[in-house]
Amino acid sequence: MIKKFLRDETGLELSEYAVAAALVALAVITAFGTLGTNISGKIDSLAQKIAP
Repeated sequence: MIKKFLRDETGLELSEYAVAAALVALAVITAFGTLGTNISGKIDSLAQKIAP
């Protein structure tokens, strides 16, 4: 029964793509959020070094 379930490739294809797309979007949003925070920190650090 388990082997039959794992080999079954019918149905829910669209929902599987939707879940995969949502996970990729979440990963991209998280990555860009972290990257933006890090870049902002570096720019602030450089601005403090340049300021008189």
